[in-house]
Amino acid sequence: MITALTITKFRGITIPFAFMGMAVLRLPLWLNGKCRFWKLMGSGKNAQVDLAPDYKHWAILTTWDNQQDCDTFYRKSLVIKWFNFFGIESCTILLKTLSSHGQWSKKEPFKAKNNTTQYTGRIAVITRAAIRFNRLKEFKHNVKRAAEAMRISPGFILAAGIGENPFVDQATFSIWENAESVKNYAYKTFDHADVIKLTREREWYKEELFARFEIISSEGHLNGKAINDYQPLI
Repeated sequence: MITALTITKFRGITIPFAFMGMAVLRLPLWLNGKCRFWKLMGSGKNAQVDLAPDYKHWAILTTWDNQQDCDTFYRKSLVIKWFNFFGIESCTILLKTLSSHGQWSKKEPFKAKNNTTQYTGRIAVITRAAIRFNRLKEFKHNVKRAAEAMRISPGFILAAGIGENPFVDQATFSIWENAESVKNYAYKTFDHADVIKLTREREWYKEELFARFEIISSEGHLNGKAINDYQPLI
């Protein structure tokens, strides 16, 4: 299975077409029989985690049985042509699932078929949560410190906030130097470990997902910098 994530920055004057695309482009995605899962999403300011949406950055996430189907979609689809025409900057990352737990919209979109415990390269992570409305204020108050801790964690490379709804359906995409750096942040960083504990105790989420990926390829720019030029914090 191939997972593809594209994050595009739209021109200020074309933001209305970004909103329009969130509605119009659902039809060709829905009709594409080879696309196993898809999400059209907004993003935080400068595509960052824990920041309010700026309506310039938008994302599309898709999954495919093989790379040929994915490549055909990126060459020929109205969806990608729309993003490319109205965007001024874009990056695309192709991923292969290493592990995945949980659901997204009551589906398990990322499935790993092989034993990948021996993989030692760079790791991409997608975390997604549907936040209970009556826990939203509490979640917002606590998630900022976890995001700040992530940005200074050894092995951290980059992160982007994405989601179908900027308030209650949120996801984080991040890239790390290796699996060990992900584990150290998740369980040995006080702020993040504390947020995990509160998540369980306070039942913030009605649905959640955590998935790790091998990075097959990456290209383009994010916030004015080539995505392949991002380097880990040591």
